[in-house]
Amino acid sequence: MILEVASLTIKPGTAPAFEAAFETASAIIAAMPGYRSHELQRCLEADNQYLLLVRWQTLENHTIDFRASPQYEEWRSLLHHFYDPFPTVQHYELV
Repeated sequence: MILEVASLTIKPGTAPAFEAAFETASAIIAAMPGYRSHELQRCLEADNQYLLLVRWQTLENHTIDFRASPQYEEWRSLLHHFYDPFPTVQHYELV
């Protein structure tokens, strides 16, 4: 299993709209091949900082199956305009 970790910084003052859009976007990612689970964590010290954790069966489920899909375009249109700067994404595996 692969853990995708995305550090998200959103534009100040957009947290309620971002969280609402993320709720809609959650159904998109949850329907993708290889998806296992996800969670969005809000930072207590900085209200425009989030951590997105997504568990995938394989790295390719994220980097190819999801990112090359038409559903990713919908995900992108729902969420990407909130980010400033664009998120850093890294992948981890259990040791």
